[in-house]
Amino acid sequence: MIPPVRAGAVARDHLHRQLRLAQTRLTVVVAPAGWGKTSLLSGWAADPGEHRRIAWVSLDESDDEPKQFWTYALSALHGVDSEIGAGPLQALDADPVDLALPMLLNELAASPVEHVLVLDDYHLLTSPRIHEGVEYLLNYLPASLRLVIAGRADPPLPIARLRARGDLTELRAAQLRFSPDDAAALVSAVAGHKLDGTAAAALWERTEGWAAGLQLGALALRADPARKNADDRHLLDYFTAEVLPGLAPRQRDLLVRAAPLERLCGPLCDAALEVTGSAEVLADLVRADLFVAALDDEQQWFRCHRLLRDALSHHAATDPGEVLGRAAAWFAQQDRIDDAVSHLLRAGRHEEAAAMLERHAENWFFPRGAAATYLQLGEQVPLSAVGPALALSLAMAASLSGDQARVTRWLNAAEAAGTPDTVVPGWHSFRAAVLCWRAAFGVSDAESARSIALATEALDLETRDGAPGHPVVRPALGGMLARAGRFDEAATLLLEQWARPDRDSWQPWILLNVGGTLAMCLIEVGRGDDCDRVLREAGPIAAAIERDGREAGAPGLAALRIAEGRRRFQSGDVEGAAVRLRRAVALAELHPRPTVLFMGLVYLADAELARGDRPAAHAALSQAREVVEDEPVSAYAAGRLDEAEARLGRRAARAATRSGAIPEELTDRELSILRALQGPATQREIGSALFLSINTVKAYNKSLYRKLGVASRHDAVAAARDLGLI
Repeated sequence: MIPPVRAGAVARDHLHRQLRLAQTRLTVVVAPAGWGKTSLLSGWAADPGEHRRIAWVSLDESDDEPKQFWTYALSALHGVDSEIGAGPLQALDADPVDLALPMLLNELAASPVEHVLVLDDYHLLTSPRIHEGVEYLLNYLPASLRLVIAGRADPPLPIARLRARGDLTELRAAQLRFSPDDAAALVSAVAGHKLDGTAAAALWERTEGWAAGLQLGALALRADPARKNADDRHLLDYFTAEVLPGLAPRQRDLLVRAAPLERLCGPLCDAALEVTGSAEVLADLVRADLFVAALDDEQQWFRCHRLLRDALSHHAATDPGEVLGRAAAWFAQQDRIDDAVSHLLRAGRHEEAAAMLERHAENWFFPRGAAATYLQLGEQVPLSAVGPALALSLAMAASLSGDQARVTRWLNAAEAAGTPDTVVPGWHSFRAAVLCWRAAFGVSDAESARSIALATEALDLETRDGAPGHPVVRPALGGMLARAGRFDEAATLLLEQWARPDRDSWQPWILLNVGGTLAMCLIEVGRGDDCDRVLREAGPIAAAIERDGREAGAPGLAALRIAEGRRRFQSGDVEGAAVRLRRAVALAELHPRPTVLFMGLVYLADAELARGDRPAAHAALSQAREVVEDEPVSAYAAGRLDEAEARLGRRAARAATRSGAIPEELTDRELSILRALQGPATQREIGSALFLSINTVKAYNKSLYRKLGVASRHDAVAAARDLGLI
């Protein structure tokens, strides 16, 4: 939301023109606090001469987390152009550079509309992953988007390189400094009466054109119109000594006591300060232009200038922790649990914050797709206040965020903090919970035997003495068996779990995880009717998740949709199968479990081939090959890919033979060598990989060249691609 232009603001036409005409990828507005950066940009954004669509993000310290930052940035773009940002927003549980930002760049490249993304107070962000994402965006920025970054220091981006290329516009303190004439106009507007030239010049000299200083001095003059000048050495002292005493008691009390709060609204201030009528007081302060600015057009939320909050905090008689604690309670009542936890952390009430995080992991954060936010808040809790249950939830959040290193870190912390008597809600055995999550998310897909062993031990512990066990423990083992290609065993175990009478009480993400894995296993063992039943029973939950835009909080949804696509293919609806599988692959990329994504791509290749689109089939298998090469996958998955590639090559070879494009069909060995010829490997290296001698490889190459009618490796690869063989 673009901050409203302050009443009485002095138009800075020459700076607005510079911003309006800037065609560089990046514009930086960099100056210390109080130099009018936000005021300048909000005035420019409201300038009728600016025809581009301006998306604005006002940042604070709580936005220093990649998913939250990009959620705000993409939401801002989507807010000014409904054609931009919806898809990337759904892709944010993966690393933004991997999926969301490429999707955004594609949307922008196709857009004829010009946009500007403004990131205000960027200096508050320290996350290297955020800066890496912004740099990636800058490197590939299409002409339809320009970036404006405002802050107190240069952003950690390739500023020198952009400057050398002529791709940087810079506005700094020297350019933001008010001229004597502009300063006189500003001071007169704020003070409410025209200053004589001597008083205006004295204030300008004292402040050197500093916007906040000019405004502070003008307020002092407004409080005492008889004052001839505002020549105190410390202008903040004017605010303390003369502006505050001149305020109505309720205004002064609210400003001083609310100083710990970064954002203000009437009901929040009422609760945090234990008063009534705060909304009216805030509205009066905004109308009086007393350093309180509205953050939205409805004027429900406000912010006090950061410098003045610092000054005001010295006058507060109330413990800031008490104000922040009551604010946390108010946010919790409004079901804004993330804000509640954030305020508890700022109040230093770490045990309460930890307890709230532990209590709301599975019933608030995870269903909303806010695992990354949960992780960011949890990692602000001192380790001494993190108990085993919270550490386990943080491992879960890390798994939903696709961060295996942090999964392992928090599982280790949970294991170290736990004892034989540790109780985790819903679990019979704490150790079983740790082993279950370690099997599912703390071990790579390639280590299927180890995963199965860990999940088996977890199931034994969790169901000992006849206990029914947590709803995820059997699905975890079933998933590990499926990952290893042991679909029959997995289906038997998961069908037993699916038939449990308490299924309707499961969290939606658990139900979809069980249903999706089970459906894929039933397909692989040829039990299509049972698969259709599972898909029907899980369908309403899946539809509700998608309708509410909560795909990021439901990892099992991808497997369920992949199974649906495969069943359409098996029933002969190849067009419908391809459409469903393309969507399912995109969902799988939100939660990059390599084996699930890989299976979706293999199924998609079959559907594309069946509908006659051989290039699309090759593209799907090429992406599957990238998954196998980039991520550790099970031996079963690697073998399945080899079979799919060989099958596609054989079909293409038969078609080419029937059409007369080649005189005789290629053998499986020739197709294997043909695929290897695409890469940089030498003939000797190809032979070594295929367990063939160099002379045998040469003989196969001669046969290949003859059948393809070519004389070189390069021409053989080109001809094979033209024929759809590779």
